[in-house]
Amino acid sequence: MPAVCMVVDGAPGKDLPGPAAKEGGRLKPMSLTAMLLLALSLAMDAFAVSVATGIAADRLRGWLAIKTGLFFGSFQCLMPLLGYLAGSTVSAYLQAVDHWIAFALLGFIGGQMIAEGCRGGEQETAATGNLRLLTLSVATSVDALAVGVGLSAISAEIWPIALSAGLVTFALCVFGVCLGKRLGARFLNRAMVLGGLVLCGIGIKILLDHLL
Repeated sequence: MPAVCMVVDGAPGKDLPGPAAKEGGRLKPMSLTAMLLLALSLAMDAFAVSVATGIAADRLRGWLAIKTGLFFGSFQCLMPLLGYLAGSTVSAYLQAVDHWIAFALLGFIGGQMIAEGCRGGEQETAATGNLRLLTLSVATSVDALAVGVGLSAISAEIWPIALSAGLVTFALCVFGVCLGKRLGARFLNRAMVLGGLVLCGIGIKILLDHLL
């Protein structure tokens, strides 16, 4: 899970509702540099998966890159908010299972893509269907849920952080799909298999990062 950056501006925080308000405290605005670094760290898994999506797509269309960016960006924005609202009560449970959830979802989708690539068929529909993108969005944003819990613990101002995470993820994923398609063009009929292998590899990396 990306470390929650605790760099905040020197100015007093704002009196806003939330976990800090319940304790009579003030929400602390995170510095712009810290916010962008956190957003980039949260977006990396989604970027890698978007590259795999582009690799597996049969042909590149503008709407495909935008749709992928919207799916991943929306979840990277939503999950920190949910974690922030849930607060520290779910922190221990979440940290114990988040990497297993991501590993299972990415491994499942990756295995499906490998099997479908070996059989042949409609690559674009299989690789970029709404249900599959939804599943991948959840898998790559579980860490963001845990980060939201951490941000609640330090009374950080969550809205700018969540919005920056969503926007950065959207931009990187649009670029990732385009990049992946350029790479996938070199592999022709094996592009779906390659994309599935990439997803499985990301799932294994997430699992090992937490276990080792």
